[in-house]
Amino acid sequence: MRGHDWGLGHDMPRLPDHWDVIEKADAQHPFRLATSPARDYLNSSFNETPTSQAKHGMPRAKMHPADLAELRIADGARLRMGNERGEIVLAAESFAGVQRGVIIVESIAPNVHFEGGEGINTLTSADQPAPLGGAVFHDNHVWVRAA
Repeated sequence: MRGHDWGLGHDMPRLPDHWDVIEKADAQHPFRLATSPARDYLNSSFNETPTSQAKHGMPRAKMHPADLAELRIADGARLRMGNERGEIVLAAESFAGVQRGVIIVESIAPNVHFEGGEGINTLTSADQPAPLGGAVFHDNHVWVRAA
């Protein structure tokens, strides 16, 4: 593809094994947020069916127990999570299977399942990253505090 400009990726290495272009945690947003698929329904597919909603339950922020302890947030307690795009309220879930500094909110639950009606996509970017667009919904930084 000699001569191809790679769309928006003018600074992309020719043969990268890692291209460091994700939204990073920083002092104001010390956590990384992953909006990973759930076992009960894949993203927004079937998230409106009563059986899937009953299996999955309300949205939860899966966080390492040490991160929750540091923030003085109990398992099951309400927390507020946000970044420069907005903020949401949901329940905390203590989960030792996630790395410290990472939060997993499984699936794309309907907005009405979040307090205030603001869903998880409030925190995700709609940017189209290089090269040639794509998805950045796993590349988000957030802050967290007790609600």
